[in-house]
Amino acid sequence: MKSSTQTHHVKLANDTLYYIYQYIDSDINIDTLAQELGVSRFHLQRLFKTQMGQNIYESIKSIRLQKAANLLLTNQGSTITQVANMCGYSSQTSFIRVFRARFGMTPTAWRKGGHTVYAKSIIESSPFASASKASFEHLEPSIVKQLDIKAYYIRHKGYSPKVKQIWQKLRAWLYTNEIENYTSIGIYHDNPIVTPLDACYYIAAISVDDNTPLEQTSLPSFVIPKGIYAKFEVQGKYGDILKLIQWAYQTWLPTSGYETSTLPSYTILKRTIFYLKMNALRWRIICLLGWVKYFLSDSNSEE
Repeated sequence: MKSSTQTHHVKLANDTLYYIYQYIDSDINIDTLAQELGVSRFHLQRLFKTQMGQNIYESIKSIRLQKAANLLLTNQGSTITQVANMCGYSSQTSFIRVFRARFGMTPTAWRKGGHTVYAKSIIESSPFASASKASFEHLEPSIVKQLDIKAYYIRHKGYSPKVKQIWQKLRAWLYTNEIENYTSIGIYHDNPIVTPLDACYYIAAISVDDNTPLEQTSLPSFVIPKGIYAKFEVQGKYGDILKLIQWAYQTWLPTSGYETSTLPSYTILKRTIFYLKMNALRWRIICLLGWVKYFLSDSNSEE
């Protein structure tokens, strides 16, 4: 396959994912999606499966359930049926069935503390995260409005130190294109606290600081969408990031008064990581987690 065709296919797969994020609370029609992207339904389904390793319906279900897992914690005043509807499920029965199949428990059990057990099992599956002693109780994020960011990227399946190889490829790309001023961005297509690490999609991306368009590049590009984010600025080791995400989603967020969107979270790396061993890595990051709305407490709901 020609590199230009491969780049186009990667972009279509990524555009499909962002369409799903945008309309996850609705009944997503693949014919409409294909029409939006200017390709046939058959072609879109085939290339998406090739790029992502799963079909479009499986991705829709995964994103819906990740959103539901968060809403069950942040929207304590919402019933199970209401959470199901917010995630695109018209039937509470079908929602409970697929939720139990994914997480091994009912939505009610998840809400009553099962989420901590599930997250603990994921943390323990990573030797780096399980060894982390990081504590983030002192952190207080700022709420920021982020602008669109154009980024060139490589997608990687699996959250592990093997992602270092992707960053090394990006280093070669930077040298080839003689780019000196750039920002390194790690994007989490899947929430690694509610998704087994070997199934997580991670994107290593580069944003060229002067936004100069590159006419000849083998890498696909996309725009990280603008939005309202909670911004954490932290410094730590590689294994600390999972602990940070766990704390942010399961401790800070449920009592913050904010609710999640389906926009992927991302980290802006403030120190180059290319020459460092992953097990000794220390970095400074700005972690931006996609929360878009402040909701009123029950006591204020009638104002």
